[in-house]
Amino acid sequence: MKKSHKILSALLSGLLLSAAWPTWGIAPIAFIGFVPLLLLEDRFAKGEKGKLFWLSFLTFLIWNVVTTWWIWNATPAATAAWVLNSLFMAIVFNVFHLTKKKGCNNPWGNFFLIPYWMAFEQLTYLWAIKWPWLNLGNAFSSRIEWIQWYEYTGVAGGTLWILAVNILITNIILFFKSKETKKLFACIGIEAIILLLPIIISTRMYNHYDEQGTDTEVIVVQQNCDPWNEQFDSQFYDQVIQNNINLSLPLITPKTKFVVSSESAIQEGIWLHEIDNAKALHTLHDYIKRFPQMAFVIGGTTYEFVPRGMENDFPARDIGDGEHFYYCHNSALLIDTINLQYRNKSQLTPGVEAIPEWMGFLKNYSITMGIARGTLKTDPEARVLTFGDHKVGVPICYESAFGEYVSNFCKKGADLLFVITNDGWWGDTPGYKQHFEFSKLRAIENRRCIARSANTGRSGFFNQRGDVLQQTQYWVPDAIRATLKANTKVTFYAQHGDYLSRIAVYLTFVLLIYWIAKSLFSIGKTKKADKTTRKNKKKKK
Repeated sequence: MKKSHKILSALLSGLLLSAAWPTWGIAPIAFIGFVPLLLLEDRFAKGEKGKLFWLSFLTFLIWNVVTTWWIWNATPAATAAWVLNSLFMAIVFNVFHLTKKKGCNNPWGNFFLIPYWMAFEQLTYLWAIKWPWLNLGNAFSSRIEWIQWYEYTGVAGGTLWILAVNILITNIILFFKSKETKKLFACIGIEAIILLLPIIISTRMYNHYDEQGTDTEVIVVQQNCDPWNEQFDSQFYDQVIQNNINLSLPLITPKTKFVVSSESAIQEGIWLHEIDNAKALHTLHDYIKRFPQMAFVIGGTTYEFVPRGMENDFPARDIGDGEHFYYCHNSALLIDTINLQYRNKSQLTPGVEAIPEWMGFLKNYSITMGIARGTLKTDPEARVLTFGDHKVGVPICYESAFGEYVSNFCKKGADLLFVITNDGWWGDTPGYKQHFEFSKLRAIENRRCIARSANTGRSGFFNQRGDVLQQTQYWVPDAIRATLKANTKVTFYAQHGDYLSRIAVYLTFVLLIYWIAKSLFSIGKTKKADKTTRKNKKKKK
């Protein structure tokens, strides 16, 4: 195979994966995205010479850049993010290739890719620089009628589906080329079942699903500001709060239970030990007094002093005198006539809100936006907020990309989910649109209605099937109202989380041990053969 043809195969896979991605892509293309790369891998597995690692790296670099180029709006350091993520993906693919060569060097060995890739996706939720944006199951956010079974599997089920279909199509091509008729027809039959059965089941679920729960009226506010680029002064802070009030006021009825505003809407900065002195909270509390039947959910920045003895805690920041330290939080606050509750963001945006501890030299800086500094202090777990008979989960911005984490709110009794986010810094790019799509997946996984408030970008409402009930336009100040079903039933996925990914991790360990053992055995066998050959040569002499 010519070198140019190999490069074209790698390019084609990268472009196909990109073409499947929301929001402008066509999701079914994901079913063939890996096929050119897998066919290329098969040639290398059969002994063809070349650099599979760099070809696969090219595939994944194209996918990363084409789908997430908008990260550049945050920082030129996006280049490093694209390269690193592509590098990790290429390593995973090449470990699969080596394991297949050593253990099952035929088309059926392609299935080794499934546990390896799913284990890698699980790592994207867990390691220091978390980036689950390109997990394969996310591709079907534009085809929600196909993935209603995510309430049992989560996004990992979509990843498994995409990989299985890609591998079976690859095997069909390989068996056709080798004229292995029985295997070819068996593969075609399996492919038809695996491709069509989930769609048939899901479509039936979609058409027959009845929303559960009690009617709850919610207002979402999009106050339309970009807190990264606006001038930071008290006048700006006051104006943002007043915008929230002015936009929501005309929509309030006696049935309104919640008004939901965005992440970063309170820019004042609130010290938790002096919370009663916060001007923004006083303004909102006076507003709520006029409508005691409702609560206001809003995002803001909060601070607290670090307890004595905890000064070396990595998120601790020096207040300036070298003796006193404080924590900074990205918080969601619920304000009613009696109480003020809050939770702090747990899943932090890499670079903007979180610096890995091994990069401690950047502790007081940001590798992305000039305003953020260091690492925020997080809550150890998802915490629900309570108002009346309702418990609500409030994922903050990036947290809405983490399926299992969001499900923890529902396990703790949340009957509604409110996603609050700052999507202003992406600009008018696919970034905020892709972020909006994640709420569809969270709605299906948990069978929860979702109210989503963005400072700008796209705000909206989602029902329990993942349908978009209403949405706002980009860079338009707006408020919308909807009646949502507050559901307390916990889905199978919410109860068990990413169990498919955990199974994949165990299988990956088994495959790695098998590969290492097989490699050592081969080395030992080769050494023994060489030793025997040397002895025979000596005897002949």
